[in-house]
Amino acid sequence: MAFHMNECIRKTKQGIPLTNAEITELVRGITKEPLIPDYQLSAWLMAVCFSGLTDAETAALTMAMRDSGQTMHWDLGGPVADKHSTGGVGDKTTLILAPIVASCGVFMPKMSGRGLGHTGGTIDKLESIPGFSTALAPDAFLKQVQDIRCAVAMQTGDLAPADKKLYALRDVTETVDSIPLICASIMSKKLATGADHILLDVKVGSGAFMKNDEDASELARLMLAAAKADGRDCTAVLTDMDRPLGMCIGNAIEVREAIEVLAGDADCELGQFCISLAAELLRMAGIGTKEICLNKAREAVTGGAALERFAQMIVAQGGDASVTEQPEKLALSPCSRTLTAASAGWISSMQSETIGRASVLLGAGRMTKNDSIDFGAGIRLHVKYGDAVSKGDPLLTMYAAKESQLDEAEQMLKQAVAVAENKPETRPLIRNMYSTADE
Repeated sequence: MAFHMNECIRKTKQGIPLTNAEITELVRGITKEPLIPDYQLSAWLMAVCFSGLTDAETAALTMAMRDSGQTMHWDLGGPVADKHSTGGVGDKTTLILAPIVASCGVFMPKMSGRGLGHTGGTIDKLESIPGFSTALAPDAFLKQVQDIRCAVAMQTGDLAPADKKLYALRDVTETVDSIPLICASIMSKKLATGADHILLDVKVGSGAFMKNDEDASELARLMLAAAKADGRDCTAVLTDMDRPLGMCIGNAIEVREAIEVLAGDADCELGQFCISLAAELLRMAGIGTKEICLNKAREAVTGGAALERFAQMIVAQGGDASVTEQPEKLALSPCSRTLTAASAGWISSMQSETIGRASVLLGAGRMTKNDSIDFGAGIRLHVKYGDAVSKGDPLLTMYAAKESQLDEAEQMLKQAVAVAENKPETRPLIRNMYSTADE
């Protein structure tokens, strides 16, 4: 039966499910001749936004996009794990998680991206380390994983190229927010990287793409279904992004904070969070019970093995590993300013998206893919949600290359941190957890 793109548009618009064959041909036409015109792909994307896709269609789209390019297969003699975050403010989890997991005997080849808008990118953070290279050739990437069990590199364009094309169209046609399309975009790349065990950190709240628990849970459910359909072990964790993760937002400043955790600060909120996620990955990889894995992950931090593994990764990727002993070598931008509390009370709100947007104004992020960033720019929080403050107490310090950038960001940040008379309710950082093993 001949494939007709206009028929796919009509069916999706009317809520009639596409067949697996139609979805396969649609994805093939994104990257292979005869190419489907952008105007038809855009029309179909808009139809998906209005009418949605069934679970079966979402899974078929994910697999077809996975198979549109290179798929990786690992033969390392042990479990291979991967982790993905849906994006947030202050999210330096990979920098801490990968060394912990690797030092506990699990292979963790990680492909990451750059930041865009108010969300930061792992690649940008690592490139703030002098000499660190994230552009690893496939052979070098494999050898490093074999030697030290972890590597973090820039995602190759050979993985799920159909997603790259579709995402570019979604970005300019206001069709980014379709949950089935988000699932297919994320999971096509995750499945193509070939890990046995996948941990999905689904951010939810003001600083995340998913603003409420209902949408975040639906995205998690779809991603777990896609993983299960491909025979992968997967856990999705819903985590709070109504507040920044940790106390630093930027690039060099976030690497400094990650080093502080790896140097033994396991009891701070960020440290506890990363140890919990690491323990879940270790449990998935068959290292032991949840309790055993928590103890192993904590010992990797407090005993120094995780920091040593991070230093090994820096050396392997051409960077200056002395930053793990002297984090101050990760220079911050020369202009700084501290904002203080105008009244006594309790920190009742920290608007993550606003804080993330302010970090972009300071130079720590980019609004377009071609923008340059200032590795030393950023924000250090002196308080967190629920803390008590007195009038005049420092709330945060900004770092930028120019005073004018501080002026611009200050107006935004004054609105981002709220002080109330009454102590707010405690909110857990991990809101929920789902696993393919539970189904």
